[in-house]
Amino acid sequence: MTENLYNIYSVWLKERYGEKVYKIPVNIPVTCPNRDGTKGTGGCVYCGAKGGGNETLSDQLSVAEQIEKNIAYIGKRYHAKKFIPFFQSFSNTYCTFPDFSNWIQEAIRPDVVEISISTRPDCITDEQLRFLAVIKKEQAIDITIELGLQSVNDETLKIIKRGHTLADYEQAIDRIKAAGLLSCTHMILDLPWDREEDVINGAEILSRAGTDFVKCHSLYIEKNTVLKQWYDEKKVTLLTKDDYINRAVLFLEHLDPKIVVQRLIGRVPEVDSVITNWNTSWWKIKDELEARMKQENNYQGRKFAGMNNKR
Repeated sequence: MTENLYNIYSVWLKERYGEKVYKIPVNIPVTCPNRDGTKGTGGCVYCGAKGGGNETLSDQLSVAEQIEKNIAYIGKRYHAKKFIPFFQSFSNTYCTFPDFSNWIQEAIRPDVVEISISTRPDCITDEQLRFLAVIKKEQAIDITIELGLQSVNDETLKIIKRGHTLADYEQAIDRIKAAGLLSCTHMILDLPWDREEDVINGAEILSRAGTDFVKCHSLYIEKNTVLKQWYDEKKVTLLTKDDYINRAVLFLEHLDPKIVVQRLIGRVPEVDSVITNWNTSWWKIKDELEARMKQENNYQGRKFAGMNNKR
């Protein structure tokens, strides 16, 4: 059974909320300190013009309007009754506090059981965390902060122009936990500047840090990015699909089995990308990865036992 291979998000959601729950994307007019000149310009080398929000509605619509439209569609199609608004594009805490608090409050409605907010480790204020802790308590909903880390190797972080360090991530996780909120960590498992040792270290560091969830994806090339330029100039060579599967298995085996895997591999729409997942459907890669784990008796946490879980 797939459930025995890794800690599956859909299973966690059903156990947590009693039924299927659907994430719905929310797009707000924010940017990133790695784009506006505060820490850099142009963003991370792989980041496209939409900042990860490739399939969102226009940010000219209010948060409430976007949620209403998405729930009307998803609720009807999947007979869904509970939802998680996901503030997805760019750095969603990189804004004024009045704007932030208004957007979050707009997302609250009776059929919302959780709010998820994607951002950077260096973009969260204490004021925002205190506010979210109050929202969680008063509205009796979960709040998850999703942090883009991508690699635990500081040299790799410099190459891909993240503009933050591993230490920034560890401090952010500690602050999120202190506020009583949930955390999710995003990782790119096949960065060509990382070695397999970095992938293993990543699983061990995330386990020690105590992230609640993890999202994994491959290094895909979006149009009009620095990475696309490097690829055209043959300055970077992508790893193979087999490399990704090997690294994903390594990562899962060293990952605390309590951490919930929200995603094993992601995707970018064909219209926005040059190469995504070796031009293979994400679900085929997921099936291949799971088949490999079953065949070789791999499972999440197999090599986790005996780790010191406290920093």
